[in-house]
Amino acid sequence: MDIFSVEQKERLRREEAAARLHRLADMLARHNDIEFERGGLRFNVRVPDEVNLKIELEVESDERELEIELTW
Repeated sequence: MDIFSVEQKERLRREEAAARLHRLADMLARHNDIEFERGGLRFNVRVPDEVNLKIELEVESDERELEIELTW
């Protein structure tokens, strides 16, 4: 059972998607946690010094998908 789960899907311009990834990367590089805001509530999740990184690229005839996953 999940204690907390956030999933968000939306269509963005490539530059806005990059800006959001930059903000997430900055949080990971500068702090020990990442912050999410949903419905006026703010959630912080602790991230350890070492994480597992998985990058997956799927290329199909009609769609491309890039998944970036951090686990610990």
